[in-house]
Amino acid sequence: MTFTKSLIAAAVFAMTSSMALAANPMVGGAPMFADKNIVENAVNSADHTTLVAAVQAAGLVEVLQSEGPFTVFAPVNAAFEALPEGTVETLLKPENKDMLVKILTAHVVPGNWSAAQIASAARNSDDGFYHFAAVSGDALSAQVRGSNLYIYDESGNASMVTIGDVNQSNGVIHVVNKVLLPK
Repeated sequence: MTFTKSLIAAAVFAMTSSMALAANPMVGGAPMFADKNIVENAVNSADHTTLVAAVQAAGLVEVLQSEGPFTVFAPVNAAFEALPEGTVETLLKPENKDMLVKILTAHVVPGNWSAAQIASAARNSDDGFYHFAAVSGDALSAQVRGSNLYIYDESGNASMVTIGDVNQSNGVIHVVNKVLLPK
C-alpha cells in the first residue's frame, strides 16, 4: 500500500510540476521560470538577444536582477531590426549609454502588472487608455483593441503585447513587437 501511495504522490507531483511549467509561456523557444529573475530568464530567449545585449551595454543587469517588482515590456529582436539602419549599433556605443538607458527604462514600469490588470485599467478609463509612467519618467499608455493589448510610447507609436504574463521572481515580462521610444 505504501509503495502505491508513493507512486501516486510522485505522479501527482510530476503533473503539478509540469502544470506549473505550462503556466508560464515559452519565450524565444525557451522555458521561462517564475522562480528566476528577469535577466536570468531573458538570456535564454532566442528572441531577446538584442535586448539582453542592450541591457548589458547600459549597465542595467544588476537593476533588473534586483528585488523589484518590475513590469517589463520586452521588445523582440525583430522590433530592434525594424528601427532605422544603424540605430542599434549607435545606441550600443559607450558614448550613447545615457540615451540607451533612457530607451530601455522606457520599457519598465514599477510594480507587478498582469496583462489583465493593465487591460482592465484601460477599459475602465474615461478615454479607453490607461496612462502610466515608465521608470524613465516617460509617459506610456495602454489600450485594448479587440483581444489585443497595445502599449503606446509618447509619440503615439503602438506596440502589441504578443506574449503576456511571463512571470518572474521579481516581476513580469510582456513580450512586445515594437521598441517604445521616448520623445
